[in-house]
Amino acid sequence: MKKYVFLDLSRLNAPYLDEMKAAACRVIDSGRYIGGKEVEDFENELAAYVGTRYAVGVSNGLDALRLIFRAYKILGRLHEGDYVALPANTYIASALAVTDNGLNIVAIRNDENYNLDSKRLSECKDVDIKAVMPVHLYGRTCWDSILQQTKDNAIIVEDNAQGIGATTADGRKTGSLGHAAAISFYPTKNLGALGDAGAVTTDDEEIAAIVRALANYGSDRRYHNIYQGFNCRLDPIQAAMLRVKLRHIDEENARRQAVADVYCSHIENKGIILPANDGRSVWHQFVVGCVDRDGFRRYLAENGVETDVNYPLPFFNQPCYSATDIAVSDVDNKVTAELCDSIVSLPIAHTTLQEAHEISEIINRYKAS
Repeated sequence: MKKYVFLDLSRLNAPYLDEMKAAACRVIDSGRYIGGKEVEDFENELAAYVGTRYAVGVSNGLDALRLIFRAYKILGRLHEGDYVALPANTYIASALAVTDNGLNIVAIRNDENYNLDSKRLSECKDVDIKAVMPVHLYGRTCWDSILQQTKDNAIIVEDNAQGIGATTADGRKTGSLGHAAAISFYPTKNLGALGDAGAVTTDDEEIAAIVRALANYGSDRRYHNIYQGFNCRLDPIQAAMLRVKLRHIDEENARRQAVADVYCSHIENKGIILPANDGRSVWHQFVVGCVDRDGFRRYLAENGVETDVNYPLPFFNQPCYSATDIAVSDVDNKVTAELCDSIVSLPIAHTTLQEAHEISEIINRYKAS
């Protein structure tokens, strides 16, 4: 039986292997293993790609978010106990960055596209929302006129961990839409490093400077520490890998779009809820809905198709938040629970068009028990 692998990182990186090996040798030969030109060049190239004035390389996506919120507190634009709105279904890193900074969470229901339902921001009348975190979940742009208007009254921090290269209807890239954004370069991402790595993008010179200092022990120059900072720097070896792959990110995203096109046009099973295909997502994950999620996944596994679930449990139901007071716009959690119980991620990371056709046919033969 043919196997349809969900994710194989060696297969994902294979097209760039020679370039990456050459980049690794360049770093080794340079003798500079912390900071330096490799990181600076990547930051400049990333800022140019995203469309922001600044990009600051950091250790991972969670630290990128944490440092952004810490910077806003240092500037006095956010204060202990302020409320930050974010989607109810997202990876827990989105929430950890908020609570780590002594800020409170308002969990907003996800919409039919699995992103924060911005229409519900106005329903949160009991709390004064000071910041909003749109998460470009699964690579789909989370941005609309409501968030654009909200930008005038609240800080917008984009969680762009999964969305690099995704665009708005008028062509602006995620990571350049709010006041600041965090990117993850975890190896599984469309633009993935060979380990942990992340970045902050922004047009705000103060935020960029504070994030850069915080990530380097709080120092603005050697042996001069202006903040109680951290060690959250981006390694040159990872910057070198990312410089290689950044040159190919549009090709990677276009390949995923082509696979998504096959799925969306060939999956005809009425028991499967397909995502909307607007041509602007970068499809970090291709997520469908199925009422009998477990039965569907068993059927696919029996037919050689590997799947995953992103994410099966809302962050506010995780044990670490059991004693945390989180305001939830979905009062009885019914909509969020139903979403988390039905979502399934299909193979897309390195799936070929032929494989996408074959998987679609397998899904079309599925019959709910």
